[in-house]
Amino acid sequence: MQEIPLLETFPGPQPQRARRKEEALTPGRRPEWLRVRAPDSPNYRRLKDLMRGLTLHTVCEEAGCPNIGECWGRGTATFLLLGDICTRSCGFCNIQRGRPRPLDIHEPVRVAEAVAQMGLRHVVLTSVNRDELPDGGAWVFAETIRQIRARLPDCTIEVLIPDFKGDPDALKTVMDEHPEILNHNTETVPRLYRRVRPQARYQRSLEVIRRAKEFDPGAITKSGIMVGLGETWDEVLRVMDDLRRMDCDILTIGQYLQPSRHHLPIERYYTPEEFIRLRDEGLARGFKWVEAGALVRSSYHADGQAHLSPRRGGQSALLIAGENGATRRL
Repeated sequence: MQEIPLLETFPGPQPQRARRKEEALTPGRRPEWLRVRAPDSPNYRRLKDLMRGLTLHTVCEEAGCPNIGECWGRGTATFLLLGDICTRSCGFCNIQRGRPRPLDIHEPVRVAEAVAQMGLRHVVLTSVNRDELPDGGAWVFAETIRQIRARLPDCTIEVLIPDFKGDPDALKTVMDEHPEILNHNTETVPRLYRRVRPQARYQRSLEVIRRAKEFDPGAITKSGIMVGLGETWDEVLRVMDDLRRMDCDILTIGQYLQPSRHHLPIERYYTPEEFIRLRDEGLARGFKWVEAGALVRSSYHADGQAHLSPRRGGQSALLIAGENGATRRL
């Protein structure tokens, strides 16, 4: 795979430092700001043992998240509901695809027990796509929220949901349980959907964000995109504009990293300086929180974002991208 430097094709002046970094990249080599330490901490090992003991899955492991060491070291994780086999074939995703196993109706209880054992103040629930189920798995999201709140009523909850094939009743099933944050990722720009998300529709994803606010005006809505798949700068800005028209509150932007040679290639690496510019563009458009950085993923620093919820005090915060692709709060 050859990485193609496309920095000069973007509008506006580019920092000299960014150009030097881009020119220094060699094919097959990741830039220095994408290097992370191998996960190994007492909390990481404890959490891994807990997940295996309860036969649970996390998106942190299944999707090969680069932040697993940091997040698990803090004692936080994103639970993967509805099994570990997805019915869709997105070109960027590392989760196994194929024919899912039968629905496990006891999974919500096991997840809630794990959350209680960990004593979490915030939990993120996501899932594979289960297009063969009549409600796309919405009941499992709702029941897991109920089970967690029965054990830890003060725990804030974010759900990162699939599009449920545009079924408003399935979405309402989830929103009726009033998660603090409703997250649904647009992932990329509309022009690339056929290649990146062949079974999804861009407008349908926008509608998920809009309807979520209709069903629960007190919910915080959130979406995320990857960069480095061949999009242009202006296309990214147009996605921001579309999301704000849907009253989306939180935006995450991270670098696409190719999980294997069988996945979509990386067209280019964005520099830390560019992520700062993207953060500024998002904040200027009215997002309440922008998390932008090379290693940012949907659930990164999600525990801090729950405080934006009017049900939790509605505090605002600003995160800026650091040199290593991480973020810090102002």
